[in-house]
Amino acid sequence: MSVPKTQKAVVFETNGGELEYKDIPVPKPAANEILINVKYSGVCHTDLHAWKGDWPLATKLPLVGGHEGAGVVVGIGENVKGWKLGDLAGIKWLNGSCMACESCELSNESNCPHADLSGYTHDGSFQQYATADAVQAARIPEGTDLAEVAPILCAGITVYKALKSANLRAGNWVAISGAAGGLGSLAVQYAKAMGYRVIGIDGGDEKEQLFKKLGGEYFVDFRKSKDVVAEILEVTGGGAHGVVNVSVSEAAIESSTHYVRANGTVVLVGLPGGAKCCSDVFNHVVKSISIVGSYVGSRADTRQALDFFARGLVKSPIKIVGLSELPDVFEKMEKGQIAGRYVVDTAK
Repeated sequence: MSVPKTQKAVVFETNGGELEYKDIPVPKPAANEILINVKYSGVCHTDLHAWKGDWPLATKLPLVGGHEGAGVVVGIGENVKGWKLGDLAGIKWLNGSCMACESCELSNESNCPHADLSGYTHDGSFQQYATADAVQAARIPEGTDLAEVAPILCAGITVYKALKSANLRAGNWVAISGAAGGLGSLAVQYAKAMGYRVIGIDGGDEKEQLFKKLGGEYFVDFRKSKDVVAEILEVTGGGAHGVVNVSVSEAAIESSTHYVRANGTVVLVGLPGGAKCCSDVFNHVVKSISIVGSYVGSRADTRQALDFFARGLVKSPIKIVGLSELPDVFEKMEKGQIAGRYVVDTAK
């Protein structure tokens, strides 16, 4: 396949610095990598954190962000097996891992101390051509709508793994905090497909409409509710059996420890910069609740999450804009004005 020498990308030189839409060289795949012509990339809240430098892990600088890239394989490293030109492939947050440490041996590759992260330590999918480790790259079924599948590559995998971490059974109540955002809108659908009853917490009429359209059972508008905790306890008859926190509100995380049911599980997913998870010890012990962290997913989680999508059980509520409009998307994200997921078209 013909691959150009230069491409369009959004690059920043310093954390919080100008997001430049400009021409840069097309990377060459290493021996263990494939080169993907990225057609579409989802925009995740993590991309905003990476740009701002909110986390205690240093980013590669200058950096091309993005880690929900869906496209076509146009180059293959000399040691790569199992891929061919023209295959559909996805770029995930976990770009590569050592595959030799204890975490990798136990299929916890995302916890690998040598993990290479797309759009953080490895130039990501906010460019037209990007590289990915051939072992970790997602295999996308032929004929898949690449714009629709892009958010599954991080948001979908992440919430699917989080729901598994909540240790729920069919018929249990699961509360999704941040239910109408990019991750939450997918979490609602995965939860429904897995047989759970879904209660959503978010703010605004537009987000309530989206939540109900996706099949959620009960919506709590934190802007209107007199007492979020009391309302959830009443609706669920004692609290949610599990909570998936995808919001970036420290107060929302603390609140979830109070409306989770006795012996239930609070799952932490969203990563607000510098936030702490505060849980009242008496409440924590007497209710015997569990608080766990869930960080993206393994290759098996990826395959399973994509299978839900391929079978039509989850659908990304997306809005497509050009890659050059990424700064505007980040501005809306900072203001909490996004319902669903923005996806950038790298050709625009």
